[in-house]
Amino acid sequence: MITEALLYAATLPLTGKPYRKFIRYSVNLWSRAGRCGADWAEHETMSSNAIRAATADLRQKRTAVVLGSGLLRDVPIKELARDFDTVVLVDLVHLASVRLWLAVKGYRNVRLIERDLSGYDDLAAGREPEPLGFLRSVPYLDFVVSANLLSQIGRGVKRRFEAEPGRMPADTVERLIAAHLAGLSEIPCRHCLVTDIAYDVIDRNGKTHEEADLLHSVSPPPAKAAWTWPVAPLGEESRDYRIEHKVIAAW
Repeated sequence: MITEALLYAATLPLTGKPYRKFIRYSVNLWSRAGRCGADWAEHETMSSNAIRAATADLRQKRTAVVLGSGLLRDVPIKELARDFDTVVLVDLVHLASVRLWLAVKGYRNVRLIERDLSGYDDLAAGREPEPLGFLRSVPYLDFVVSANLLSQIGRGVKRRFEAEPGRMPADTVERLIAAHLAGLSEIPCRHCLVTDIAYDVIDRNGKTHEEADLLHSVSPPPAKAAWTWPVAPLGEESRDYRIEHKVIAAW
């Protein structure tokens, strides 16, 4: 708890006021990633391998954008920073630990942007959401990856939608998930989607007690790779149940 509190305190002054409310979630994710490192290793490797495969045959490698860069555990930042002239990391929060690690590694061509990628505010204002429209102004853009972000957008939007009954359209969650996928498909450069699409709650005997579609019936593009991510192994949230997510990669 002390380490988490120190990380929170260090990140607070580095984060814009509109995004400070999300620091706690990022710190909690950092803490869980530390506890579950061995269980998450394969997922992180598979995610990074998908991104490597998506960039392998690019003729030009000028600017790469990582949407949902998070803790950088599932992103091959070493190769991206080596191969691209500029790498832009976009997320709600960039923890102080991530900023320090990037500085220690000397990645001078890496840029950090704080941004809400959900499109919720546009939809609330009556505008057609274009959450990835800002990418049109990124110069020399050759690659974009959405890195384990899409289902998190869905969860965040669902929480906001339920907290504001009657304010938003009934299909808000579905529309914003679809807007993210549409934004990726419209980018005039190579893009890669890595996302969890469903989860199962499984007991000690292997029986599934709950399952859910994390994309709310919005169809993702055809997968080139798929795997299981043990998000909460036994003992993390319950002694009797584990939570597994189904993940796909497409490019």
